[in-house]
Amino acid sequence: MSVTDQPSHPREHTVVDQTPTQLLVDGTWRPAARGGTFPVEDPSTTRTLCSVSDATAEDAVEALAAADRAQNAWAAHPPRERGEILRRAFETITDRHEDLALLMTLEMGKPLAESRAEITYAAEFFRWFAEEAVRVGGDYSVSPSGKGRMLVLRQPVGPSLMITPWNFPMAMGTRKIGPAVAAGCTMVVKPAHQTPLTMLALGHILTESGLPDGVLNIIPTRHAGEVTPPILNDERLRKLTFTGSTPVGRSLIEQAAPQVLNVSMELGGNAPFLVFDDADVDAAVDGAMLAKMRNIGEACTAANRFYVHRSVAEEFTTKLTERMRALRTGRGVDDSVEVGPLIDAGQLDKVVELVDDAVTRGARVVTGGERGEGPGHYYTPTVLADVPTEARLLREEIFGPVAPIVTFTEEHQALHAANDTEFGLVSYVYTRDMQRALRVSEALQAGMVGLNQGVVSNAAAPFGGVKQSGIGREGGTVGIDEYLETKYVAVGGL
Repeated sequence: MSVTDQPSHPREHTVVDQTPTQLLVDGTWRPAARGGTFPVEDPSTTRTLCSVSDATAEDAVEALAAADRAQNAWAAHPPRERGEILRRAFETITDRHEDLALLMTLEMGKPLAESRAEITYAAEFFRWFAEEAVRVGGDYSVSPSGKGRMLVLRQPVGPSLMITPWNFPMAMGTRKIGPAVAAGCTMVVKPAHQTPLTMLALGHILTESGLPDGVLNIIPTRHAGEVTPPILNDERLRKLTFTGSTPVGRSLIEQAAPQVLNVSMELGGNAPFLVFDDADVDAAVDGAMLAKMRNIGEACTAANRFYVHRSVAEEFTTKLTERMRALRTGRGVDDSVEVGPLIDAGQLDKVVELVDDAVTRGARVVTGGERGEGPGHYYTPTVLADVPTEARLLREEIFGPVAPIVTFTEEHQALHAANDTEFGLVSYVYTRDMQRALRVSEALQAGMVGLNQGVVSNAAAPFGGVKQSGIGREGGTVGIDEYLETKYVAVGGL
């Protein structure tokens, strides 16, 4: 298998050139306070796509000040109008689907098919929360003593700092921005420095859609450690929401503690994929390809550990290997490509290190297990068998196209192994026994379970984990709750 060396997509330069590259503060696109910029790399070639303004702590404080100034008017804005802004943005995203997908592929590396799917998924959060904006309710009831009334209100949390990751640069933004807009919260968004262009394009769409000045502020930077603390320590900030690794999440929670900020965290995963002896093996392989290879394996929901019953392990491994070996690797702008590069050199080195560690401890490479060809950050789709329990890649997020397989014989063994992790985001289960399906789903320590399916993400469903995979939920009917406070008013004299 080799990396394709395709010529540039004819619209590459156009979609980059038409994307804002400055900060968005108080409705104005402007350079960073000190005039600094940083390069955005195409991970498939390591070439620079363009340079983006590099926000400073001063810019961050100005962005928060703009959000604070806009908060009261935005909270009072009619819910129907807030929903209509989201609806218009949904329609614009849909109209610009191809250009946005190409932009995402250029800065993140995923194949166009994956980027198109993410654009569709991202837009759904705006459509969903456009409908939820008018459904924020409250309560009015007689007190138990009968001597008063209890009025319960739900009001916007207030200015929110949103830190989004590089792996789903639009969907992780719309999943936070959508409910915040619907609830009436203003925002400061810090996108990942590897993929700022998609978020900047989204900001442009929202301003076009009528979002008032100051409601959304975007501050790309490659110096997050200098830029975010001044905001987190500012009493005007009322909420922090972050999607990313568990170690970074822990650090942010500590920084949020002095202000006792409302926090929601969507953190790392270490998803087990359980295949029982009665499973439909072909369906399990189909699900494994989705759960493992979606987004090149660079997803917190990616299947990280495959626990397969010994009686079907050989068949499952053979069929999964055939599918993985047939995947075509290359620049994502080529429609025939199925696996793009990893995000950067550091991530590629980590995948190499984890696979080498497993092999050193006795794992067997069935296919792949090596860096790809070409100048980009490629790693060949890999299947490992006979993986020992002490291998690091069974404990750490791989974030790459590597499927380690471990066998089991008893249900309790699979459950123990699946739950033996600090993480608890998602688990996958394949079985045709309904009693086992329900029993195992209840026993798994995870916020989500994919039962006989390899993808769980859905804008209409609550997304989030337990243990050290996060706090709170995004999406679904509960997604807007993260941006609302509950206020109780005791009414007397009745």
